Amino acid sequence: MRFVIVTGMSGGGKSTAIHMLEDAGYYCVDNLPVSLIEKFAELITMPDNEISKVVLGIDARAGQAFEEVAGMIDAMKEKGIPTEVLFMDCSDQVLIKRYKETRRVHPMNVNDVGNRIEVGIAKERAVLAEVKKRADYVIDSSNLLTRELKEELDRIFVKNESYNSLMVTILSFGFKYGIPSDADLVFDVRFLPNPFYIDEYKHQTGNDKGVQDYVKSFPACGEFLDKLTDMLQFLIPGYVQEGKYQLVVGIGCTGGQHRSVTIANELYDRLKASEGNFGLKLLHRDVKQAK
Repeated sequence: MRFVIVTGMSGGGKSTAIHMLEDAGYYCVDNLPVSLIEKFAELITMPDNEISKVVLGIDARAGQAFEEVAGMIDAMKEKGIPTEVLFMDCSDQVLIKRYKETRRVHPMNVNDVGNRIEVGIAKERAVLAEVKKRADYVIDSSNLLTRELKEELDRIFVKNESYNSLMVTILSFGFKYGIPSDADLVFDVRFLPNPFYIDEYKHQTGNDKGVQDYVKSFPACGEFLDKLTDMLQFLIPGYVQEGKYQLVVGIGCTGGQHRSVTIANELYDRLKASEGNFGLKLLHRDVKQAK
């Protein structure tokens, strides 16, 4: 029996996650009144019940009653109900962008539509804080594609594989277009010779073998990659232990086409080959083609 409570930030992908789990064979109920949750859990987990996989969606629309959810989760676990909590999170910056694009009113602002989106988000984070502490899985959808979210949910709730509590994003970029605002760590690889000034490589990128071979032909490149890989392998377990869910490592060069892309590709391959309790993805912000 799997009884999964799906909650999280409005706009963070909760509804999408519920629909995906429904497609995966889970019996889904969304926005059930808080007063009925514990009774529903008891009924659905009775031995003679044929339903073995259940998803219950709960969000801030429950109002003041949501404050009872954290204690309810504790009570259900004490009773032996196999309760799992999935919390869909997202950065404030991405949430604001999503709300501006859809022109929807944030649920926490429905009684005062004049409030800024930021105010609603801050209120909701405060309301959800205790439930988030009890989450078994936290997925940050800030940089996730729909396909990647489905893969993560399938890994946890269908294939029953280990949960990657930290998602590490290796992101190449060009300084001329600005440093990524969501980058946690930024490394400047402009100390390496620039393939842009070689006619053969000028219109290629770090996804092309010729550019890769040129950049990696310099001893400083290999030494830098060795040191950077070693440092990240040291840092990542600490971030996991401290409960960090998203780590964006920015690799920058002048235009984000050659050196940064080459280094990002190689760093991705090195980290992917190492074992660890973290997910890994690769993005090239300023290159159309991506790995």
